[in-house]
Amino acid sequence: MAKYKYILFDLDGTVSESAEGIRKSLEYAINTLGAKMPDLDDYTLYIGPPLIDTFIRLVRLDPETAERGAELYREYYNEKGKFLNRAYDGIKEVLTALKAEGAKTALCTSKYEGFAVEIIDILGLANCFDAVCGSNLDGSRKDKKDMIPYAVESLGGSMEQDRKSVVMLGDTWFDAKGARLCGVDFIGVEYGYGEVEPMKREGAVAFAEKPLDILPLLV
Repeated sequence: MAKYKYILFDLDGTVSESAEGIRKSLEYAINTLGAKMPDLDDYTLYIGPPLIDTFIRLVRLDPETAERGAELYREYYNEKGKFLNRAYDGIKEVLTALKAEGAKTALCTSKYEGFAVEIIDILGLANCFDAVCGSNLDGSRKDKKDMIPYAVESLGGSMEQDRKSVVMLGDTWFDAKGARLCGVDFIGVEYGYGEVEPMKREGAVAFAEKPLDILPLLV
């Protein structure tokens, strides 16, 4: 039997190797706006946080221009970026095994929910999740602290009653912080785009070096 009833997975850097599509979409939006291009070699700066926050914090745009940047990003991502995703080796086996053990699994991402549904289908993982949960186009429900309760409820659970039965898996401090604020366990993955130390500081209970290492931590 699975150790947790509700198991939530981040998308980028946890389920999907997606940096190329994200970076190209960001570059397109920044170039179209005529804004100064920041150094995008450090993926931790923009893979994980909400999109609007990235444009405000990293590209240093005002909120209104950041909204336009997000629109341009989604334009490119919808046409080209989403197809530059591939599932990490072993992740499908992990998800299939968890479902066989009776766990309910959800994708829990700050990415727009419509894109998340399409990407999971592109990756061939549509049947591996009981729910796919993402943000709204207007930027609401973008933080992991808001996403986690939404994902648990989408799986038929309640944060008030099931908090101890929930675990969040992700590759960044952003994921870990959301889990901490919600009072649920967090397991970090080392193969993604984030760094281990910031996740430790946010209270990660364990780490998986590669996708197949996730299973022994959950079953």
